[in-house]
This record gives sequence, C-alpha cells and structure tokens, in this order.
Amino acid sequence: MLKKPASGTDGFTLLEMIIVMFLLVAMLGIVIPRIDLSDDLGSTGRKFIGSVRTLQGIAMSTQKPVKLYLDLDQGQYWAMTIEGKEEKPLPDAAWAMPRLFPETIRLTDASSGSIKRTVGRLDLMLYPNGRMDEAVLHLTDTSNNVLAIVVESATGAIRTSDERIWAAGDVTRHFN
Repeated sequence: MLKKPASGTDGFTLLEMIIVMFLLVAMLGIVIPRIDLSDDLGSTGRKFIGSVRTLQGIAMSTQKPVKLYLDLDQGQYWAMTIEGKEEKPLPDAAWAMPRLFPETIRLTDASSGSIKRTVGRLDLMLYPNGRMDEAVLHLTDTSNNVLAIVVESATGAIRTSDERIWAAGDVTRHFN
C-alpha cells in the first residue's frame, strides 16, 4: 500500500532553486569566455596538413605530379595536376577554388630548398611516388604565436612545432 508523503517534503524550496541557478550561472560565466569558435593555429595547421595529405593521395592515385601553390600575399593555396608540360585542374571538385587561411591566421613565410619567400608565391611539388618538395612554412596568429610546418622530402613526413624552424633539415627543434 502506498503511503502519501508528509506535506512539505516533496519538491524544492525557492531558496534551493535560487542557489542552484546561481551556481549554474557562475559555471557558465567561467566556461563561456574560454570557448573560442574561431580558427586557431592548431586547427588551421591540421586542416592545411590534411589538405597536403589529400593532394599527396591524389598524386599517388592518378600517378601524376601535383603542384601546390602558396600565395603569401593573398593568404590562400590551390593545386593543379601536371600532365606533361600542362597544368590542369584536379579531378577532385573540392579543389576547384583556392582555399583561404582564416583572417586571423597569416602564412608569414615559406621556404623550399634555397628559395625563401615572405611575399609572393611559392610552389611545392607532390610526386606520384609519395615524395614532396621539402618545405618550411610559418603560420602566425594575431597574438604572434607561431606554428611551423616542416615537410621532409625523402619520407614525406610532415611535422609541426610551436617554434620557428629555419631549415627543413633542422629537426632538433621541439616537434609536436
């Protein structure tokens, strides 16, 4: 047989509800300012590396070299397939338009071999055997934080660091 609870014991008091609401608002006040939905160096670097890996896969699957163009002035990059002496759009429609770095992230410099650019354009080749031109790229954000992206030619490995790297062979830095 069910007994009816004594009156006044079911539910919360107004004071208890106000305390819980106060605690929730205080927690949200701490958490919300820490949430940043804008692109940061890490996510931009991961997206760029993913793009390079995709292009590497396209070069290997089509057995045609792919040229990656990096435009430091416009903050964008795009790729073309090399067929003989002609450049043609990639077979993947996702690469029909250049990709932009976020407004808060800049490609400050890029180098490949003896060529170093702080303005203009740098071209990198991705070969059908999985190799790529060696490269060192530096991305910076509005707070001048640095993300270095290093592409090793022989292995095709791509490494990142939160410090400037001055040459692709300089692997003594702190890689992530």
